[in-house]
Amino acid sequence: MNPIIDELEKAYLKEELPQLNSGDTVKVFVRIVEGNKERLQAFEGTIIKQHGSGINKTITVRKVFQGVGVERVFLVNSPRVEKINVLRRGDVRRSKLYYLRERSGKATRIKEKIEKR
Repeated sequence: MNPIIDELEKAYLKEELPQLNSGDTVKVFVRIVEGNKERLQAFEGTIIKQHGSGINKTITVRKVFQGVGVERVFLVNSPRVEKINVLRRGDVRRSKLYYLRERSGKATRIKEKIEKR
């Protein structure tokens, strides 16, 4: 689009990001400020949606905690996001996995992608 804006945004892009896809099980480490202390909190779940590109790229991660579905949207290039670890690669046929919201238990399982060596 605008080359001036692209040049400014380039400084804020993270280089060490892994390849993220819908269906992947990830662990996102987020910096949380409590009073004057700062700590890392991990959020582990399945990526059900990716949105945007460049500096505005977001991922929506879903997990079930104590029987309640919890979804959180992370700005991938945010300074609050410390790192993202991919635990499993999911083998899915669509980019938005909203159908997982209606399912529970074993119905939410996603096949693991077997990578060639």
